[in-house]
Amino acid sequence: MKQMENKVVLVTGAAQGIGYAAAKAFAEAGASIALADLDSGLVNKAAEQLKAEGYKTLAIACDVSDDAQVKAMVDKTVETFGRLDAAYNNAAIQNVLADAADQTIEDFDRVTGVNLRGVWSCMKYELQQMRKQGNGAIVNCSSIGGILGGAQRGTYHAAKHGVIGLTKSAALEYAPLGIRINSICPGIIHTPMVDKMMEGGQQDVLDAMIATVPAKRLGQPKK
Repeated sequence: MKQMENKVVLVTGAAQGIGYAAAKAFAEAGASIALADLDSGLVNKAAEQLKAEGYKTLAIACDVSDDAQVKAMVDKTVETFGRLDAAYNNAAIQNVLADAADQTIEDFDRVTGVNLRGVWSCMKYELQQMRKQGNGAIVNCSSIGGILGGAQRGTYHAAKHGVIGLTKSAALEYAPLGIRINSICPGIIHTPMVDKMMEGGQQDVLDAMIATVPAKRLGQPKK
């Protein structure tokens, strides 16, 4: 019997990058996977790819900054598979590079809406289901940016710091109910987000970040 056989896992930001790698790892461990992403075309393709390999999948288009869509995402997962055993809240976006005095409220709201409020919203509805079951596990994806600061990236870093605070508080609340909540802080991983940084003329920023990595290279989503 595989480690996660008969388990149901929900992954956000699952169409590519770390999210897709995580979804595939859960599937290989035996779980049924709900893959959610803002890009409906990409997430359908990702789910079909895993399905073609013999795994049980469900594709859901979801903007995690929209509370109603998040509720519908969790409801659809439970309607399809009957329960929710684990969730990986991974969806995130980058901010527009700017010094603190020049950052716009529109970009602040856009980034925190996905990276912080989105995680809060996902946890809220996931926990409502797990509380009914009396068990479950949630992993929230923060970032190395949730521990450190970075010039011109204050909005992103603020949101990722916030994910750690949300996680710590919720973990204390739900541990007595048999629900584990943790966060992870990936370093610089070669994902489509990093590709956009390079395409957007941020290679020098990326090089400076890589210089702080002992291995002097980007990480890979599946390793």
